[in-house]
Amino acid sequence: MSWAATVLTLYPEMFPGPLGQSLAGRALRERTWSLDTVQIRDFATDRHRSVDDTPAGGGAGMVMRADVLACAVDHVLERRPEAPMLVMTPRGKPLSQRLVRDLAAGPGVSILCGRFEGIDERLFEARPIIPVSIGDYILSGGETAAIVLLDACVRLLPGVMGAPTSGEEESFETGLLEYPHYTRPPMWEGRTIPEVLRSGDHAKIAAWRKAMAEADTRSRRPDLMERHGDAPRPSPSGARHEDEGT
Repeated sequence: MSWAATVLTLYPEMFPGPLGQSLAGRALRERTWSLDTVQIRDFATDRHRSVDDTPAGGGAGMVMRADVLACAVDHVLERRPEAPMLVMTPRGKPLSQRLVRDLAAGPGVSILCGRFEGIDERLFEARPIIPVSIGDYILSGGETAAIVLLDACVRLLPGVMGAPTSGEEESFETGLLEYPHYTRPPMWEGRTIPEVLRSGDHAKIAAWRKAMAEADTRSRRPDLMERHGDAPRPSPSGARHEDEGT
């Protein structure tokens, strides 16, 4: 059975979007994973298909209704009870590579995409929904965040990347940022590839890469460096892959 994703959204036409291209798109066509969308408005009960209302206590904007969303969520949970139900929200748990690996190792995910000012909090009290955030900033809706999460998961599925070791040295896999990369030509605008990378000495190359990863992490993401501790040293991998992580 392939890894399956279900997205609950007001804008199903946004999918697969970028997920229909590159590695994820090829894997989708090869049925390594599947993607379904559920239109939230289909669960509205009034003739206007309303999914939102004014916020209790006053304030700007509109809030997505718990009763309508609960019907949509229940519909998906009944069809796919084994898949965790996530909601993309800046109030959620930060998305990490560890969480991505856990989700990719499972049967798939169901993702609720919010819009407007947010979602009635009672929905989260009444249903098993896991809030997840992709960063400390605000998007127009959860769809873009869902695409980010799905791309991160799909690339880890067996056979999606060219070699099993393709992702082992990338940023966050070992708790550090990834080391710098270089390729031909050896000289470009007066800048040369570091000599160690042209030495053919794999032990020295591995040591240089580890040192650079630690140095870049220390200067750019000291918070990661503090948590790094005694993370295992990555093994050298010459595997090439199409997509670059962020």
